[in-house]
Amino acid sequence: MTTPNRKDGYPCGGGSAPRDPQDSAKGPRRTVNVRRVDECETLDELLLHCLPAFGGAYLRRIYTILDQAIGADCPLPLSIAGPVTVSGQHQTWLLPLLETGWVGYLSTTDAVCYHDGHRSLTGHRDPVHEVPIFGDDGALREEGTIRVTDMAFDEQVLLDQDRFLTACLGRPEFQKKMTGTELRNRLGKLYGQQEQKNGVSPGLLSTCERLAIPVLVGAPGDGSVFLNAMKLWAMKRAGLIADFAFDLDVQAEVFESCAYHYHCLFQEQPGSLATLILGGGVPKNYNLQPEPGLSQVLGLSEVRGYTFDVQIVSAPVTDGSLSSCPPAEAVTWGKVDKDVYQRTTESMQADFSMLMPFIVKALLDNRARYARWAERMGEEALFEKHPKARGYLRNRAGYRLYEKREEAEARLLDAVRNNAEWLKETLQYPIVGG
Repeated sequence: MTTPNRKDGYPCGGGSAPRDPQDSAKGPRRTVNVRRVDECETLDELLLHCLPAFGGAYLRRIYTILDQAIGADCPLPLSIAGPVTVSGQHQTWLLPLLETGWVGYLSTTDAVCYHDGHRSLTGHRDPVHEVPIFGDDGALREEGTIRVTDMAFDEQVLLDQDRFLTACLGRPEFQKKMTGTELRNRLGKLYGQQEQKNGVSPGLLSTCERLAIPVLVGAPGDGSVFLNAMKLWAMKRAGLIADFAFDLDVQAEVFESCAYHYHCLFQEQPGSLATLILGGGVPKNYNLQPEPGLSQVLGLSEVRGYTFDVQIVSAPVTDGSLSSCPPAEAVTWGKVDKDVYQRTTESMQADFSMLMPFIVKALLDNRARYARWAERMGEEALFEKHPKARGYLRNRAGYRLYEKREEAEARLLDAVRNNAEWLKETLQYPIVGG
């Protein structure tokens, strides 16, 4: 099947599993074995047996690697960029994925967190509606409608969201220096209270707060949550309010992200991580940077990058952007394990909104099938016959890493102290004119 990790760039064959990269052109061949769609009973069978070539083969490989990673019981940090909350995608496939217990932490954008609150605002029941992508934007502006591709909402929704966030950030529990993960956890609790009061379905931040999934944002200043913090800061500077002490601790949040990676490698089974990257930009890089932060910057030994790396990004690799770089490039930075990447990574150029509902549904169906078998034959017998079932059926409560952050950070600080000699050597450099 096609994979950008091949040096020659040509297809690697068919079948329901990726070809061993050690096979040479004269080595064993994998025949293209397919199945009729009307012979498939599950989405799993469809994805494995009805996508033999071209773009379909990329999708098959993406799905196959995710299936392997989940079956291997690896914690799954998730990176997601794009307007998933304003569009409602979080409620269709993202929240069901988070509720499996497979996801360790989430890297996303400030905008995703901001728009997550719209549906819970008092007086704005079902505020988002569809509009044409190529309609009259001038007319929309005249009527006070804001468009995000083919989603739209009244401008008053933004104004009320700003008022809600201003009220949140002015509360006593926010008047201190904190990491962005604490900010979003506290906002998630308040979002959840709004959702309960107004009878709307749980959103992203409230679900992450309930499951203690840390929400990381690499560019907090590039979004409207922080714009409202800036407003309160400016009002204090102008003498309009007496007190505003909220402050974002960016260094601490980056350290926290490294601590989660370190914790998952050395405190959770199986001692390796997988990652799912949807879209590019800052969330993607923030999701990948803990390994170089630990090994290259803090100088810690035995730190490994991701064993499994699945990416769905729309940027072509030839544009040279951060969004487009494939796992093979990340290998050179140490972010992805160099020993296995040709078998356990893939980057597909596509719009993830077209694919994720089907991928997540297939994975959830697999879990449900394993759960039925466990009831019939018992877990131990099932795990012996189908080892992947153990990873699929891990505890739905998840890793609850946010609750373990202090323990994880303390353990990483101990490692930093034990590496004092190496770290102190990095403090000097012959700066010209210094």
